Amino acid sequence: MLGPLGHLASLAAYAARRGARAAADAATHADLAWARSRRAGDLPPGLELAWLGTAGFRLTYRGQHLLIDPYVTRLSLGDLLRRRVVASDPARLAALPDPLAILVGHTHFDHALDVPALAARAGCPAYGSASLARLFALHGRPELAVTVLPHRPYEVGPFTVTFVPSRHSRLAGGLWTPYDGELTCEHTDHLTPQAYRCGQVWGLHVAVAGVSFYHHGSCDLLDDEVRHRGVDYLLAGISGRRFTPRYWSRMLRRLEPRVVVPHHFDDFFRPLDAPLAYSLNVDLAGLPDELRRVTADVEVRALTVGQAVGASAS
Repeated sequence: MLGPLGHLASLAAYAARRGARAAADAATHADLAWARSRRAGDLPPGLELAWLGTAGFRLTYRGQHLLIDPYVTRLSLGDLLRRRVVASDPARLAALPDPLAILVGHTHFDHALDVPALAARAGCPAYGSASLARLFALHGRPELAVTVLPHRPYEVGPFTVTFVPSRHSRLAGGLWTPYDGELTCEHTDHLTPQAYRCGQVWGLHVAVAGVSFYHHGSCDLLDDEVRHRGVDYLLAGISGRRFTPRYWSRMLRRLEPRVVVPHHFDDFFRPLDAPLAYSLNVDLAGLPDELRRVTADVEVRALTVGQAVGASAS
């Protein structure tokens, strides 16, 4: 793993070749397209997976929906820098179905901003940390928040969900996690992007229709807490991986996934209807080689924002 000076050098190298790096990421994204897999149709009948952008996913089984970290409002970089309070965009939320439940891996704004409005509209529970419960209390709907217990299975319709204690990568040059700690905001008028503190971080294991998914949006882990083996699909956030020592070897050797589905590599400050751009220095192009250095027994499949795969999507 690079030290702080190494991270600065990596960022400078990225800035000097930003156009070429974006082109390489786009080419790799196309090469890894789910549809190009020889087993692209291997999701069980009736099961659909959709990437919502950032760390967000929709899992649908026979018409019943589960949302994970849905974030579609997409505040701008200017909103972040000016510490503007940004409300959920009703037009964006309207494109998402009412779910049975919403799962939240942590409460940074790019994971949790849209969750209270979506849960209130559907009247469904949202599962996550004490910080998530605090967020719902601020929005006047504390009854919709479920503060979860680690490793306890939760039955949500056809889905069985387990929350695995985890931790967030140290995105600030490998030194600390921005906006760490618990959400303590006292009023929704004060919910700037910076007020969405990280809170407890969870990895999310979801079993449905005989297959398993492990959603990891934070690019670090607590090794001994990862107890699932033989996961079918690892939904792997990749934006902070360079800040975590031996990230892939630790993750892959524990979860033993069959397929890695990268996410959190898009620029989440851009509106969803804008052309996709890649997150700062994310290096999607380097991902296949990183994984091959650990194991040759994993396949990588990438989705585009809004893309759904599975039998019901055809």
